[in-house]
Amino acid sequence: MLQLVIAMVLFFVMMFGIGFILNMLLKTTWFPIYLFILVLVPVFIWQTWDDSKNFAGNFTAFTFVDILPVIGALIGAYVSGSTIRYLRRGGYKMF
Repeated sequence: MLQLVIAMVLFFVMMFGIGFILNMLLKTTWFPIYLFILVLVPVFIWQTWDDSKNFAGNFTAFTFVDILPVIGALIGAYVSGSTIRYLRRGGYKMF
């Protein structure tokens, strides 16, 4: 259980940091969430796909241990976009 909590915090911090840097460099706000949903989640599903199982069997093979770090990373991507938006509204032009 402790490893799950550490993984969730680690994925949150990683996506927050990566999202914050991407937002600063690309001058976008919600790019990390789009990147996460459209690229990273399908790549994760594709890597764990088992051809011997049917479609529903592949998705029911995921447990909460697989899903909770993904949710933590998604929250990190959202918080990075919110932080950038808050800083831009606060008058910081470099963000």
